[in-house]
Amino acid sequence: MLLGRYDAAGRLQYTGRSTTLSQAAGRAVAGELAPPRGAHPWKGWTFSAGWGTQRTLEVVPVEPDVVMEVAIDVARDSAGRCRHPARTHRIRTDVGVAQLPLLGEDPASP
Repeated sequence: MLLGRYDAAGRLQYTGRSTTLSQAAGRAVAGELAPPRGAHPWKGWTFSAGWGTQRTLEVVPVEPDVVMEVAIDVARDSAGRCRHPARTHRIRTDVGVAQLPLLGEDPASP
């Protein structure tokens, strides 16, 4: 999964990606995903499969309204994106995207 946070200007910013989801987690997430309602802000972007590789990820844009609880380490690149994949914990259906701090408001979160 690609991870993002909204910034103060209302733009969805790419912050990293998750590790490969287990089958159970993939099924649970798939049940929450929907096609984008308009043009996805990352349409046309390419995403690296990992540091130091030329291989790109195959990406299917979805409506960016699912909140996922993840564990990350502190390694970030110059743009503030996570250098290592996040480990997913659970979907947070009890939390809406609008309830999350904006990118940069919470320095501990991607």
